[in-house]
This record gives sequence, structure tokens and C-alpha cells, in this order.
Amino acid sequence: MRYFLLGPTASGKTEVSLELAKSLNAEILSMDSMLVYRGMDIGTAKPSMVERGKVPHHLIDLVSPDEDFSVSKYIKEAQKIELSVTSKGKSVLYVGGTGLYFKSLLFGLFEGPPIPAELRAELEGRIENGERGALRNELQHADPDLFHKLHENDDKRLLRGLETYLATGRPLSDWQAQWQGHRPVEEPAAALIWDRAEAHRRVEGRFQAMMGEGLLEETENILATGGFGRSARQAIGYRQVLEHLEEGLPLEEASRKAISATRRLIRRQTTWIRNFPGVQLIPMNEETTPQEIAKQIAATWLS
Repeated sequence: MRYFLLGPTASGKTEVSLELAKSLNAEILSMDSMLVYRGMDIGTAKPSMVERGKVPHHLIDLVSPDEDFSVSKYIKEAQKIELSVTSKGKSVLYVGGTGLYFKSLLFGLFEGPPIPAELRAELEGRIENGERGALRNELQHADPDLFHKLHENDDKRLLRGLETYLATGRPLSDWQAQWQGHRPVEEPAAALIWDRAEAHRRVEGRFQAMMGEGLLEETENILATGGFGRSARQAIGYRQVLEHLEEGLPLEEASRKAISATRRLIRRQTTWIRNFPGVQLIPMNEETTPQEIAKQIAATWLS
């Protein structure tokens, strides 16, 4: 049996999932695109070794930060782990906030249209020749919806957007819209939802705690032992600390940017979850314990 516990960043999924897994006789499979990277522990709020000792966790620490990791690789690994866990007579509890992973697990991968190899090679060559700015301008005209979602250093999605438009004459955002239509979820799924003001407060406190735990030093260590690939570099928190280390952005300003980016991410995640039919929305507040939330969810799923 598969279960899904969703929620925006900083919603308390780890604590609830540990309690919920016990009720479901389940092992936990991470559904977070940044927990796959080894060494990125503090900035991703990765479950601690103590927490992982309470309930077996999977799909964590799969690759180094300098390696790219795709959705297709994630699905392949997830399918192997599912078979292993269920063969032991246990259930699978997916936990995370990466919507693309969730959608792909339920409905399959979005493959997109085929792209000629020579076109892809040409665009990659232009990136290597320092034409990122020109390519971004081209994408802004070809696919403004995608352009406004991209970080300035997200070359992977920049190239994907341009090659799709040049190969098909249609923006990638149009192709994705066909796949991203909100179909009802037919497997047990719940999402932890906080009041916006409370969520914002939690984000600021959590990021300051991360800095106190050594996020700056963790980022420096990764830079010294291989560095960040294109995907890992986009992780909120690390991205802003890298601006401090590599571009001289004052650390206080980097912290403000990280908190602001996290709040924007939470708004997007919350909107996406609310629009997904079949996901049980669980209102959260500081008075309710993880044990109580887990009991509430389990009662619904096991009834």
C-alpha cells in the first residue's frame, strides 16, 4: 500500500511522518528533490540519523551535489525501493513537497516532445560560449510563462524551454499544461497546511536556526569537495549563501533573500496542493502535536 504525506517547506512533515509511519507499518520514502544530495543536510532540513533510526528512510543521499539528478532517475529508484519495502509486508509512505515527483509517481513522467540532438548540442555550445543572457532574452519572447519562473542560473530549464520551442514551435509551458491538469488523486494523500502568517514566522525562525547550526560552513565544505552542480545550486538557502561566498553579497542580505525565496516557494506549493482534488488538507497550528496530526490522518486512511 502507498500513502503520501505532502506539505510546503517548513510545514512539519518530518515529525508527523515518523508518527504516521508507525501507525501504517510503513517505511518512509523521501519525495524531496534536494534530499537526494549527500552533504546537503542542514539547508535541506534532512531527517537526522536519530530520526532515520526510528523509521527506515529511503531516497536520501543518493548522489553528490556536483551531480545532476533527474525526475526519471528518481522514479526508477523509487520503484525499486517500493518493491523492496512491500516485499517485506510493509507499506510505503512518501513524504515531501516536490510536486513534480508526486505527480510523476501518480501519473507517470512528462517526457515532452523529442528534441534533435544537433539542436541541443548547439544550445549547449552557446551556453558554454557565454551567451546565457542572449538565450534568456530569446526564452522571454518564446515562453514568458516559463521565463518568469526561472532562476537566472537555471541553465537546465533554460535550455529545455528553448529547445522545445525551437523544435516544435510551441512553448514548453503549453506542453506541460496538458500534463499538469489536476486529475483526482485516488491513493491516500494528505497535506499539512499552515496559516500564511504563521508559515512566514516559522520560515524565518527555521532559517536562522540553520545558520546557527552551520549552513555557511556546510556550503563551504561542499565547495571544497567537489562543489555544486546546476541542480543542487538552485536549492534555496544554499543559493543565497553561494551568492555571499562567490559574489560578495553581505551575509545578512543573503539571509533575507533566502527567507523571502522560501516564503514565495511556500505560497506556490500551497496553491498547487489546494488545487489538487483528492488530497486531504490538514490545518496546522502550534497547539496541535505531531502525534495528534498523525492519529487524525491514520484514522482517515485506515477506516
